[in-house]
Amino acid sequence: MSEIVQLTLPIFGLVGLGWTAVRTGLAPRTALDALGAFAFRFALPALVFRLIAGRPLAGLLDPVFYGGYLLGGIVVFAVAFALSRILDRRAAAAAGARASAAAVGNLGFLGPPLMLAFFGEQGAGPLAMAILAEIMVLLSVGAVIMSTAGSGDRAGIGSLLLRGTLLNPVVAAILLGTALAATGATLPVPAERFLAQLGAAAGPTALFALGGALALQHIDRATVATAAAITTAKLIAYPALVWWILAHLLRMDPFWVQTGVLMAALPTAGNVYVVARQYAADADRVSAAVLLSTVVSIVTVPLVAAWALG
Repeated sequence: MSEIVQLTLPIFGLVGLGWTAVRTGLAPRTALDALGAFAFRFALPALVFRLIAGRPLAGLLDPVFYGGYLLGGIVVFAVAFALSRILDRRAAAAAGARASAAAVGNLGFLGPPLMLAFFGEQGAGPLAMAILAEIMVLLSVGAVIMSTAGSGDRAGIGSLLLRGTLLNPVVAAILLGTALAATGATLPVPAERFLAQLGAAAGPTALFALGGALALQHIDRATVATAAAITTAKLIAYPALVWWILAHLLRMDPFWVQTGVLMAALPTAGNVYVVARQYAADADRVSAAVLLSTVVSIVTVPLVAAWALG
């Protein structure tokens, strides 16, 4: 357990540093946009592309893992949606936003540093498939529900889905890296070094920007119960279900089970809030869930990692 804590503590320490810097005024809020843009549009895609392009395609993708991980996300999404409609009787748009918050994790910012810390470059394959499952499928379905049921700009759903999937820099890096890996070609040495240097900045920059963004979010009493329910589904129910599907239903090798469980245990992604705000779909409670799940994951991620790896 102590080794798990030593691996995760620096990662969440960078998130805490960003939070502290913004809350104390040591880092201006205006800097967050630049840091986030650099991490999301340049550093993270470079890291992901290099990791995927440098591995044999046969060891990179596993359709069984992809299907099992996606199945877990679909079940969590469906249950969260149904319970939100039944218990709270909210509009379908709000239920879609909550379901997305329960099933879409922060794989873009937290995924790469965690996968590298625990599994090295071998973790690139599961990370890529998890991102494709959650961003290209689950968040897209959630956006459709929020758009068609909400009061936002319904005409923009097509462009939003396109920006959120194929035009997402990390998703594009995954697709391009996979295409290069399929050819068997290798990157030229200068390109390899350039991507390595650029990608090395991904983890610290992304985590610092994430912490700063969390410092700007707030939770009030009216949103605590909903945020707590979403957090429980995201940090406990989701990884437990993925573990059961991969380990017992599909009987996959321990490596795939461990990577799947760890990624499912990550907190709610901030881009769910962006979509919910776009369509006026319970954005305040989704924002609270992003903040609460990230804070709680400081404790739960090491526990889940110790359980899965043990």
